[in-house]
Amino acid sequence: MSAPAPSPLVVVDAEPLPRQEEVLTEAALAFVAELHRRFTPRRDELLARRAERRAEIARTSTLDFLPETAAIRADDSWKVAPAPAALNDRRVEITGPTDRKMTINALNSGARVWLADFEDASAPTWENVVLGQLNLIDAYTRNIDFTDARTGKSYALKPAEELATVVMRPRGWHLEERHLAFEGRAVPGALVDFGLYFFHNAQRLIDLGKGPYFYLPKTESHLEARLWNDIFVFAQDYVGIPQGTVRATVLIETITAAYEMEEILYELRDHAAGLNAGRWDYLFSIVKNFRDGGQKFVLPDRNAVTMTAPFMRAYTELLVRTCHKRGAHAIGGMAAFIPSRKDAEVNKVAFEKVKADKDREAGDGFDGSWVAHPDLVPIAMASFDAVLGDRPNQKDRLREDVSVAPGDLIAIDSLDAKPTYDGLHNAAQVGIRYIEAWLRGLGAVAIFNLMEDAATAEISRSQIWQWINAGVVFENGETATPELARKVAAEELAAIRAEIGEEAFAAGKWQQAHDLLLHVSLDADYADFLTLPAYEQLVG
Repeated sequence: MSAPAPSPLVVVDAEPLPRQEEVLTEAALAFVAELHRRFTPRRDELLARRAERRAEIARTSTLDFLPETAAIRADDSWKVAPAPAALNDRRVEITGPTDRKMTINALNSGARVWLADFEDASAPTWENVVLGQLNLIDAYTRNIDFTDARTGKSYALKPAEELATVVMRPRGWHLEERHLAFEGRAVPGALVDFGLYFFHNAQRLIDLGKGPYFYLPKTESHLEARLWNDIFVFAQDYVGIPQGTVRATVLIETITAAYEMEEILYELRDHAAGLNAGRWDYLFSIVKNFRDGGQKFVLPDRNAVTMTAPFMRAYTELLVRTCHKRGAHAIGGMAAFIPSRKDAEVNKVAFEKVKADKDREAGDGFDGSWVAHPDLVPIAMASFDAVLGDRPNQKDRLREDVSVAPGDLIAIDSLDAKPTYDGLHNAAQVGIRYIEAWLRGLGAVAIFNLMEDAATAEISRSQIWQWINAGVVFENGETATPELARKVAAEELAAIRAEIGEEAFAAGKWQQAHDLLLHVSLDADYADFLTLPAYEQLVG
Protein backbone atom coordinates (compact mmCIF):
# COMPACT_ATOMS: atom_id res chain seq x y z
CA MET A 1 0.00 0.00 0.00
CA SER A 2 1.51 3.33 -1.04
CA ALA A 3 1.82 6.21 1.40
CA PRO A 4 -0.83 8.92 1.09
CA ALA A 5 0.23 12.04 -0.78
CA PRO A 6 0.97 14.98 1.51
CA SER A 7 -1.67 17.65 1.82
CA PRO A 8 -1.05 20.59 -0.48
CA LEU A 9 -0.10 24.04 0.74
CA VAL A 10 -3.25 26.12 0.83
CA VAL A 11 -3.85 29.86 0.69
CA VAL A 12 -5.97 30.82 3.68
CA ASP A 13 -8.29 33.77 4.20
CA ALA A 14 -6.78 36.14 1.66
CA GLU A 15 -8.38 38.39 -0.93
CA PRO A 16 -7.05 37.64 -4.44
CA LEU A 17 -4.31 40.04 -5.53
CA PRO A 18 -3.52 41.19 -9.08
CA ARG A 19 -1.13 38.73 -10.77
CA GLN A 20 -0.75 36.61 -7.60
CA GLU A 21 -0.93 33.47 -9.75
CA GLU A 22 2.52 34.39 -11.12
CA VAL A 23 3.97 34.09 -7.60
CA LEU A 24 1.75 31.45 -6.03
CA THR A 25 2.24 28.82 -8.72
CA GLU A 26 1.56 25.19 -7.94
CA ALA A 27 5.26 24.35 -8.29
CA ALA A 28 6.39 27.22 -6.04
CA LEU A 29 3.86 26.31 -3.36
CA ALA A 30 4.97 22.66 -3.53
CA PHE A 31 8.54 23.81 -2.86
CA VAL A 32 7.48 25.93 0.12
CA ALA A 33 5.43 23.00 1.44
CA GLU A 34 8.48 20.74 1.23
CA LEU A 35 10.63 23.31 3.06
CA HIS A 36 7.97 23.48 5.76
CA ARG A 37 7.66 19.70 6.09
CA ARG A 38 11.41 19.17 6.34
CA PHE A 39 12.58 22.15 8.39
CA THR A 40 9.80 23.63 10.53
CA PRO A 41 10.18 20.97 13.27
CA ARG A 42 13.84 22.01 13.73
CA ARG A 43 12.86 25.66 13.69
CA ASP A 44 10.38 24.93 16.49
CA GLU A 45 13.10 23.20 18.53
CA LEU A 46 15.43 26.17 18.08
CA LEU A 47 12.76 28.63 19.22
CA ALA A 48 12.31 26.51 22.35
CA ARG A 49 16.08 26.57 22.83
CA ARG A 50 16.01 30.38 22.72
CA ALA A 51 13.63 30.36 25.69
CA GLU A 52 15.88 27.97 27.61
CA ARG A 53 18.92 30.14 26.99
CA ARG A 54 17.05 33.26 28.03
CA ALA A 55 16.12 31.53 31.31
CA GLU A 56 19.78 30.67 31.88
CA ILE A 57 20.80 34.31 31.33
CA ALA A 58 18.11 35.39 33.79
CA ARG A 59 19.66 33.02 36.35
CA THR A 60 23.32 34.02 35.79
CA SER A 61 23.25 37.57 34.32
CA THR A 62 26.22 36.69 32.14
CA LEU A 63 27.27 35.26 28.78
CA ASP A 64 30.51 33.70 27.56
CA PHE A 65 32.02 32.25 24.43
CA LEU A 66 30.92 28.63 24.07
CA PRO A 67 33.34 26.06 25.52
CA GLU A 68 31.93 23.30 23.27
CA THR A 69 32.97 25.18 20.10
CA ALA A 70 36.41 26.33 21.27
CA ALA A 71 38.12 24.07 18.70
CA ILE A 72 36.35 25.87 15.83
CA ARG A 73 37.55 29.25 17.11
CA ALA A 74 41.09 27.96 17.66
CA ASP A 75 41.40 26.38 14.20
CA ASP A 76 42.96 29.04 11.95
CA SER A 77 42.79 26.85 8.84
CA TRP A 78 39.17 27.32 7.77
CA LYS A 79 37.78 30.19 5.72
CA VAL A 80 34.42 30.97 4.17
CA ALA A 81 34.01 30.49 0.42
CA PRO A 82 35.43 33.31 -1.72
CA ALA A 83 32.93 36.05 -2.53
CA PRO A 84 31.27 35.88 -5.95
CA ALA A 85 32.10 38.83 -8.21
CA ALA A 86 28.69 40.45 -7.67
CA LEU A 87 29.28 40.56 -3.89
CA ASN A 88 32.98 41.34 -3.74
CA ASP A 89 32.55 45.12 -3.54
CA ARG A 90 29.87 46.08 -1.01
CA ARG A 91 31.11 49.50 0.04
CA VAL A 92 27.63 51.01 0.21
CA GLU A 93 24.37 49.14 0.72
CA ILE A 94 20.93 50.74 0.67
CA THR A 95 18.01 49.19 2.57
CA GLY A 96 14.28 49.34 2.07
CA PRO A 97 11.00 47.51 1.44
CA THR A 98 10.05 45.94 -1.89
CA ASP A 99 7.21 48.20 -3.00
CA ARG A 100 7.39 49.10 -6.68
CA LYS A 101 8.79 52.63 -6.37
CA MET A 102 11.40 51.62 -3.78
CA THR A 103 12.48 48.67 -5.91
CA ILE A 104 13.31 50.97 -8.83
CA ASN A 105 14.87 53.73 -6.72
CA ALA A 106 17.03 51.34 -4.69
CA LEU A 107 18.30 49.50 -7.76
CA ASN A 108 19.09 52.86 -9.40
CA SER A 109 20.57 54.45 -6.24
CA GLY A 110 24.27 54.01 -7.04
CA ALA A 111 24.72 51.73 -4.02
CA ARG A 112 26.56 48.46 -4.72
CA VAL A 113 23.92 46.40 -2.88
CA TRP A 114 20.21 46.75 -2.15
CA LEU A 115 18.87 44.93 0.90
CA ALA A 116 15.40 44.09 -0.42
CA ASP A 117 13.53 43.80 2.84
CA PHE A 118 10.65 41.50 3.70
CA GLU A 119 11.53 41.83 7.39
CA ASP A 120 11.69 44.88 9.68
CA ALA A 121 11.13 47.47 6.93
CA SER A 122 8.00 45.69 5.67
CA ALA A 123 4.77 45.14 7.58
CA PRO A 124 3.78 41.58 6.58
CA THR A 125 0.39 42.21 4.99
CA TRP A 126 -0.45 39.61 2.37
CA GLU A 127 -0.23 42.34 -0.27
CA ASN A 128 3.32 43.26 0.81
CA VAL A 129 4.39 39.61 0.94
CA VAL A 130 3.07 38.64 -2.51
CA LEU A 131 3.44 41.86 -4.49
CA GLY A 132 6.94 42.39 -3.08
CA GLN A 133 7.93 39.07 -4.64
CA LEU A 134 6.27 40.09 -7.90
CA ASN A 135 8.16 43.40 -7.97
CA LEU A 136 11.50 41.58 -7.70
CA ILE A 137 10.56 39.16 -10.49
CA ASP A 138 9.55 42.14 -12.64
CA ALA A 139 12.83 43.91 -11.85
CA TYR A 140 14.93 40.93 -12.90
CA THR A 141 12.96 40.57 -16.15
CA ARG A 142 13.03 44.38 -16.67
CA ASN A 143 9.24 44.53 -16.73
CA ILE A 144 9.04 47.12 -13.98
CA ASP A 145 8.12 50.79 -14.14
CA PHE A 146 6.14 53.08 -11.90
CA THR A 147 4.24 56.36 -12.18
CA ASP A 148 3.43 58.18 -8.97
CA ALA A 149 -0.29 58.95 -9.08
CA ARG A 150 0.17 61.95 -6.80
CA THR A 151 3.07 63.67 -8.56
CA GLY A 152 2.86 62.18 -12.06
CA LYS A 153 6.58 61.36 -11.90
CA SER A 154 7.68 58.21 -13.73
CA TYR A 155 10.39 55.77 -12.62
CA ALA A 156 12.27 53.22 -14.75
CA LEU A 157 15.40 51.08 -14.36
CA LYS A 158 18.84 52.23 -15.44
CA PRO A 159 21.02 49.92 -17.58
CA ALA A 160 21.76 46.56 -15.97
CA GLU A 161 25.42 47.32 -15.25
CA GLU A 162 24.40 50.35 -13.14
CA LEU A 163 21.98 48.48 -10.88
CA ALA A 164 22.64 47.41 -7.31
CA THR A 165 23.05 43.71 -6.51
CA VAL A 166 20.04 42.46 -4.54
CA VAL A 167 20.46 40.77 -1.17
CA MET A 168 17.01 39.74 0.03
CA ARG A 169 16.05 39.62 3.73
CA PRO A 170 13.28 37.18 4.72
CA ARG A 171 11.39 37.40 7.97
CA GLY A 172 12.89 36.13 11.23
CA TRP A 173 12.28 32.62 12.53
CA HIS A 174 9.69 33.70 15.13
CA LEU A 175 7.05 34.93 12.65
CA GLU A 176 4.32 32.86 11.01
CA GLU A 177 2.56 33.52 7.69
CA ARG A 178 -1.11 33.10 8.51
CA HIS A 179 -2.19 33.17 4.87
CA LEU A 180 -0.38 29.95 3.96
CA ALA A 181 -1.07 26.69 5.76
CA PHE A 182 0.18 23.13 5.43
CA GLU A 183 -1.84 20.32 7.03
CA GLY A 184 -3.69 22.89 9.12
CA ARG A 185 -0.63 24.78 10.35
CA ALA A 186 0.68 28.22 9.37
CA VAL A 187 4.03 28.15 7.57
CA PRO A 188 6.94 30.16 9.06
CA GLY A 189 7.27 33.52 7.30
CA ALA A 190 10.99 32.93 6.77
CA LEU A 191 10.30 29.83 4.66
CA VAL A 192 7.56 31.59 2.67
CA ASP A 193 9.78 34.58 1.86
CA PHE A 194 12.89 32.52 1.12
CA GLY A 195 11.03 29.78 -0.71
CA LEU A 196 9.04 31.94 -3.12
CA TYR A 197 12.02 34.17 -3.89
CA PHE A 198 14.50 31.34 -4.36
CA PHE A 199 12.18 29.18 -6.45
CA HIS A 200 11.31 31.94 -8.91
CA ASN A 201 14.64 33.74 -9.12
CA ALA A 202 17.62 31.47 -8.41
CA GLN A 203 18.26 30.45 -12.03
CA ARG A 204 17.20 33.84 -13.35
CA LEU A 205 19.80 35.55 -11.14
CA ILE A 206 22.53 33.13 -12.22
CA ASP A 207 21.70 33.97 -15.83
CA LEU A 208 22.15 37.67 -14.95
CA GLY A 209 25.64 36.98 -13.59
CA LYS A 210 24.53 37.18 -9.95
CA GLY A 211 22.86 34.73 -7.61
CA PRO A 212 20.32 34.18 -4.84
CA TYR A 213 21.81 36.21 -2.01
CA PHE A 214 20.26 36.62 1.45
CA TYR A 215 20.50 38.58 4.68
CA LEU A 216 19.55 36.41 7.67
CA PRO A 217 17.90 38.41 10.48
CA LYS A 218 17.68 37.93 14.25
CA THR A 219 19.85 34.83 14.34
CA GLU A 220 20.57 33.88 17.95
CA SER A 221 22.95 30.93 17.64
CA HIS A 222 25.19 28.91 15.34
CA LEU A 223 22.58 26.14 15.44
CA GLU A 224 20.14 28.51 13.74
CA ALA A 225 22.80 29.24 11.12
CA ARG A 226 23.21 25.46 10.66
CA LEU A 227 19.48 25.19 9.95
CA TRP A 228 19.73 27.87 7.26
CA ASN A 229 22.74 26.10 5.76
CA ASP A 230 20.81 22.84 5.52
CA ILE A 231 17.92 24.71 3.86
CA PHE A 232 20.33 26.17 1.30
CA VAL A 233 21.81 22.73 0.52
CA PHE A 234 18.35 21.22 0.04
CA ALA A 235 17.05 24.15 -2.02
CA GLN A 236 20.00 24.17 -4.42
CA ASP A 237 19.59 20.45 -5.06
CA TYR A 238 15.82 20.84 -5.47
CA VAL A 239 16.09 23.36 -8.34
CA GLY A 240 19.31 21.90 -9.75
CA ILE A 241 21.85 24.67 -9.26
CA PRO A 242 25.41 24.16 -7.98
CA GLN A 243 26.07 23.98 -4.25
CA GLY A 244 27.57 27.23 -3.00
CA THR A 245 25.50 29.42 -5.34
CA VAL A 246 23.49 30.79 -2.43
CA ARG A 247 25.29 33.37 -0.31
CA ALA A 248 24.12 34.61 3.08
CA THR A 249 25.14 37.55 5.22
CA VAL A 250 24.11 37.19 8.85
CA LEU A 251 22.98 40.17 10.89
CA ILE A 252 24.70 40.03 14.27
CA GLU A 253 21.82 41.87 15.91
CA THR A 254 21.35 39.72 19.01
CA ILE A 255 23.65 39.64 22.01
CA THR A 256 23.82 35.84 21.99
CA ALA A 257 24.95 35.78 18.34
CA ALA A 258 27.76 38.22 19.22
CA TYR A 259 29.31 35.40 21.26
CA GLU A 260 29.04 32.94 18.34
CA MET A 261 30.22 34.94 15.32
CA GLU A 262 32.95 32.50 14.28
CA GLU A 263 30.68 29.51 14.77
CA ILE A 264 27.95 31.15 12.65
CA LEU A 265 30.42 31.71 9.82
CA TYR A 266 31.68 28.14 10.22
CA GLU A 267 28.21 26.62 9.91
CA LEU A 268 27.55 28.65 6.76
CA ARG A 269 31.11 28.55 5.43
CA ASP A 270 30.21 27.26 1.94
CA HIS A 271 27.43 29.87 1.69
CA ALA A 272 28.66 32.70 3.95
CA ALA A 273 29.16 36.19 2.55
CA GLY A 274 29.74 38.15 5.75
CA LEU A 275 28.34 39.56 8.96
CA ASN A 276 26.56 42.86 9.59
CA ALA A 277 26.64 45.04 12.72
CA GLY A 278 23.11 46.16 13.59
CA ARG A 279 22.20 48.67 16.28
CA TRP A 280 18.62 48.97 17.52
CA ASP A 281 17.87 45.26 17.37
CA TYR A 282 21.17 44.57 19.11
CA LEU A 283 20.29 46.94 21.97
CA PHE A 284 16.78 45.50 22.09
CA SER A 285 18.31 42.04 22.44
CA ILE A 286 20.49 43.19 25.33
CA VAL A 287 17.46 44.57 27.18
CA LYS A 288 15.41 41.45 26.42
CA ASN A 289 18.04 39.01 27.62
CA PHE A 290 19.33 40.95 30.64
CA ARG A 291 16.06 42.49 31.77
CA ASP A 292 16.38 40.79 35.17
CA GLY A 293 19.99 41.90 35.63
CA GLY A 294 19.40 45.06 37.67
CA GLN A 295 20.88 48.54 37.37
CA LYS A 296 24.14 47.51 35.66
CA PHE A 297 22.20 46.55 32.52
CA VAL A 298 19.93 49.60 32.33
CA LEU A 299 20.41 51.39 29.02
CA PRO A 300 20.15 55.19 28.79
CA ASP A 301 18.09 56.96 26.12
CA ARG A 302 18.52 55.18 22.79
CA ASN A 303 20.10 58.22 21.13
CA ALA A 304 22.75 58.32 23.88
CA VAL A 305 23.98 54.84 22.93
CA THR A 306 26.22 55.58 19.97
CA MET A 307 28.50 53.14 18.18
CA THR A 308 31.42 54.67 20.10
CA ALA A 309 30.09 53.36 23.44
CA PRO A 310 32.72 50.94 24.83
CA PHE A 311 30.50 47.85 24.68
CA MET A 312 29.40 48.75 21.13
CA ARG A 313 33.02 49.29 20.09
CA ALA A 314 33.88 45.85 21.48
CA TYR A 315 31.07 44.32 19.41
CA THR A 316 31.92 46.04 16.12
CA GLU A 317 35.68 45.55 16.37
CA LEU A 318 35.23 41.89 17.23
CA LEU A 319 32.95 41.56 14.21
CA VAL A 320 35.55 43.06 11.84
CA ARG A 321 38.33 40.90 13.26
CA THR A 322 36.18 37.75 13.07
CA CYS A 323 35.05 38.36 9.49
CA HIS A 324 38.50 39.18 8.14
CA LYS A 325 40.13 36.27 9.95
CA ARG A 326 37.71 34.00 8.06
CA GLY A 327 37.71 35.80 4.69
CA ALA A 328 34.22 37.26 5.05
CA HIS A 329 32.91 40.78 4.51
CA ALA A 330 32.24 42.98 7.55
CA ILE A 331 29.33 45.34 6.90
CA GLY A 332 28.66 48.34 9.14
CA GLY A 333 25.48 49.81 10.55
CA MET A 334 22.67 52.02 9.32
CA ALA A 335 22.75 55.73 8.53
CA ALA A 336 19.01 56.33 8.99
CA PHE A 337 18.90 60.07 8.31
CA ILE A 338 16.43 61.29 5.65
CA PRO A 339 17.47 64.56 3.98
CA SER A 340 15.04 67.47 4.29
CA ARG A 341 14.26 69.61 1.28
CA LYS A 342 13.03 72.34 3.60
CA ASP A 343 15.88 72.72 6.07
CA ALA A 344 19.44 73.07 4.79
CA GLU A 345 20.83 73.44 8.33
CA VAL A 346 19.29 70.14 9.43
CA ASN A 347 20.89 68.52 6.39
CA LYS A 348 24.29 70.05 7.06
CA VAL A 349 24.43 68.76 10.64
CA ALA A 350 23.09 65.33 9.70
CA PHE A 351 25.44 64.91 6.73
CA GLU A 352 28.39 65.72 9.01
CA LYS A 353 27.25 63.05 11.48
CA VAL A 354 26.77 60.49 8.70
CA LYS A 355 30.22 61.26 7.30
CA ALA A 356 31.85 60.90 10.72
CA ASP A 357 30.05 57.59 11.27
CA LYS A 358 31.08 56.16 7.90
CA ASP A 359 34.65 57.51 8.20
CA ARG A 360 34.92 55.68 11.53
CA GLU A 361 33.59 52.42 10.09
CA ALA A 362 35.90 52.55 7.07
CA GLY A 363 38.81 53.37 9.37
CA ASP A 364 37.94 50.46 11.66
CA GLY A 365 38.17 47.99 8.78
CA PHE A 366 34.57 47.54 7.67
CA ASP A 367 34.16 46.66 4.00
CA GLY A 368 30.91 48.57 3.56
CA SER A 369 27.96 50.07 5.36
CA TRP A 370 24.23 50.78 5.18
CA VAL A 371 22.23 53.87 4.29
CA ALA A 372 18.47 54.40 4.21
CA HIS A 373 18.21 57.11 1.53
CA PRO A 374 19.74 57.53 -1.95
CA ASP A 375 21.08 61.00 -1.03
CA LEU A 376 23.34 59.35 1.55
CA VAL A 377 24.94 56.98 -0.97
CA PRO A 378 27.57 59.52 -2.16
CA ILE A 379 28.49 60.44 1.43
CA ALA A 380 29.05 56.83 2.49
CA MET A 381 30.74 56.06 -0.83
CA ALA A 382 33.26 58.87 -0.32
CA SER A 383 34.16 57.55 3.16
CA PHE A 384 34.89 54.06 1.85
CA ASP A 385 36.51 55.25 -1.37
CA ALA A 386 39.00 57.24 0.72
CA VAL A 387 40.12 54.06 2.49
CA LEU A 388 39.59 51.40 -0.19
CA GLY A 389 40.60 53.26 -3.32
CA ASP A 390 40.33 50.78 -6.20
CA ARG A 391 40.30 47.74 -3.91
CA PRO A 392 36.90 46.00 -3.60
CA ASN A 393 37.23 45.49 0.17
CA GLN A 394 39.80 45.51 2.96
CA LYS A 395 39.58 41.92 4.14
CA ASP A 396 43.37 41.91 4.30
CA ARG A 397 43.11 44.17 7.40
CA LEU A 398 43.04 41.42 10.00
CA ARG A 399 42.68 43.67 13.06
CA GLU A 400 44.85 41.37 15.16
CA ASP A 401 45.22 44.30 17.58
CA VAL A 402 41.62 43.68 18.71
CA SER A 403 41.11 41.64 21.87
CA VAL A 404 37.62 41.36 23.34
CA ALA A 405 36.89 39.64 26.65
CA PRO A 406 33.44 38.13 27.26
CA GLY A 407 32.52 40.83 29.76
CA ASP A 408 33.37 43.64 27.33
CA LEU A 409 30.30 42.90 25.20
CA ILE A 410 27.90 43.40 28.10
CA ALA A 411 29.67 46.22 29.96
CA ILE A 412 26.57 48.42 29.74
CA ASP A 413 27.55 50.24 32.94
CA SER A 414 30.65 51.62 31.18
CA LEU A 415 28.36 54.35 29.83
CA ASP A 416 28.05 57.61 31.77
CA ALA A 417 24.67 58.49 30.25
CA LYS A 418 21.46 57.86 32.21
CA PRO A 419 17.80 57.52 31.20
CA THR A 420 16.02 60.88 31.02
CA TYR A 421 12.44 62.06 31.23
CA ASP A 422 12.73 63.37 27.66
CA GLY A 423 13.93 59.90 26.66
CA LEU A 424 10.71 58.42 28.06
CA HIS A 425 8.68 60.90 26.01
CA ASN A 426 10.71 60.10 22.90
CA ALA A 427 10.23 56.35 23.35
CA ALA A 428 6.45 56.82 23.66
CA GLN A 429 6.28 59.31 20.81
CA VAL A 430 8.33 57.30 18.32
CA GLY A 431 6.77 54.01 19.42
CA ILE A 432 3.20 55.23 18.83
CA ARG A 433 4.04 56.81 15.48
CA TYR A 434 5.84 53.74 14.18
CA ILE A 435 3.27 51.18 15.37
CA GLU A 436 0.43 53.24 13.87
CA ALA A 437 2.09 53.16 10.46
CA TRP A 438 2.92 49.45 10.79
CA LEU A 439 -0.73 48.64 11.51
CA ARG A 440 -1.56 50.41 8.23
CA GLY A 441 0.90 48.17 6.37
CA LEU A 442 3.98 50.43 6.35
CA GLY A 443 7.21 48.99 7.74
CA ALA A 444 9.69 51.75 6.80
CA VAL A 445 8.50 55.02 8.32
CA ALA A 446 10.01 58.51 8.28
CA ILE A 447 9.85 59.95 11.82
CA PHE A 448 11.67 63.18 12.74
CA ASN A 449 14.04 62.96 9.73
CA LEU A 450 14.99 59.34 10.45
CA MET A 451 13.94 56.22 8.60
CA GLU A 452 12.63 53.89 11.28
CA ASP A 453 11.72 50.21 11.11
CA ALA A 454 10.36 47.62 13.54
CA ALA A 455 13.62 47.56 15.53
CA THR A 456 12.89 51.18 16.51
CA ALA A 457 9.61 50.22 18.14
CA GLU A 458 11.26 47.23 19.81
CA ILE A 459 13.94 49.33 21.52
CA SER A 460 11.37 52.02 22.42
CA ARG A 461 9.00 49.66 24.21
CA SER A 462 11.86 47.65 25.72
CA GLN A 463 13.36 50.74 27.29
CA ILE A 464 10.04 51.78 28.81
CA TRP A 465 9.66 48.23 30.19
CA GLN A 466 13.22 48.14 31.52
CA TRP A 467 13.13 51.58 33.14
CA ILE A 468 9.88 50.77 34.95
CA ASN A 469 11.05 47.37 36.16
CA ALA A 470 14.40 48.80 37.30
CA GLY A 471 12.69 51.66 39.15
CA VAL A 472 14.70 54.31 37.29
CA VAL A 473 14.56 57.81 38.80
CA PHE A 474 14.76 60.52 36.13
CA GLU A 475 16.67 63.78 36.46
CA ASN A 476 13.43 65.64 37.31
CA GLY A 477 12.90 63.40 40.34
CA GLU A 478 10.07 61.34 38.84
CA THR A 479 10.27 57.55 39.05
CA ALA A 480 9.52 55.34 36.05
CA THR A 481 6.21 53.65 36.84
CA PRO A 482 3.33 52.24 34.81
CA GLU A 483 1.27 55.29 35.81
CA LEU A 484 3.93 57.67 34.50
CA ALA A 485 4.23 55.72 31.25
CA ARG A 486 0.45 55.93 30.76
CA LYS A 487 0.50 59.67 31.47
CA VAL A 488 3.36 60.30 29.02
CA ALA A 489 1.76 58.11 26.31
CA ALA A 490 -1.55 59.94 26.72
CA GLU A 491 0.25 63.30 26.37
CA GLU A 492 2.01 62.15 23.23
CA LEU A 493 -1.23 60.81 21.73
CA ALA A 494 -2.95 64.14 22.45
CA ALA A 495 -0.03 66.02 20.86
CA ILE A 496 -0.31 63.89 17.71
CA ARG A 497 -4.06 64.56 17.58
CA ALA A 498 -3.48 68.31 17.83
CA GLU A 499 -0.73 68.15 15.21
CA ILE A 500 -2.58 66.23 12.49
CA GLY A 501 -6.20 67.25 13.18
CA GLU A 502 -9.32 65.31 14.08
CA GLU A 503 -10.04 63.97 10.60
CA ALA A 504 -6.59 62.46 10.04
CA PHE A 505 -6.51 61.18 13.61
CA ALA A 506 -9.84 59.38 13.16
CA ALA A 507 -8.71 57.92 9.83
CA GLY A 508 -5.54 56.44 11.34
CA LYS A 509 -4.89 53.71 13.91
CA TRP A 510 -3.55 56.02 16.62
CA GLN A 511 -5.51 54.79 19.62
CA GLN A 512 -4.82 51.20 18.65
CA ALA A 513 -1.08 51.94 18.37
CA HIS A 514 -1.07 53.74 21.75
CA ASP A 515 -2.82 50.80 23.40
CA LEU A 516 -0.50 48.22 21.84
CA LEU A 517 2.62 50.16 22.86
CA LEU A 518 1.41 50.30 26.45
CA HIS A 519 0.47 46.63 26.40
CA VAL A 520 3.97 45.48 25.38
CA SER A 521 5.68 48.11 27.57
CA LEU A 522 3.75 47.41 30.78
CA ASP A 523 2.82 43.73 30.69
CA ALA A 524 4.76 41.85 33.37
CA ASP A 525 5.12 38.97 30.88
CA TYR A 526 7.56 40.61 28.47
CA ALA A 527 6.65 39.76 24.85
CA ASP A 528 9.61 38.31 22.95
CA PHE A 529 8.71 40.40 19.90
CA LEU A 530 6.33 43.32 19.53
CA THR A 531 5.44 42.09 16.04
CA LEU A 532 3.79 38.93 17.44
CA PRO A 533 0.84 40.69 19.16
CA ALA A 534 0.93 43.39 16.46
CA TYR A 535 0.51 40.79 13.70
CA GLU A 536 -2.75 39.67 15.31
CA GLN A 537 -4.05 43.21 14.74
CA LEU A 538 -2.62 43.70 11.24
CA VAL A 539 -5.36 43.78 8.62
CA GLY A 540 -4.64 42.24 5.24
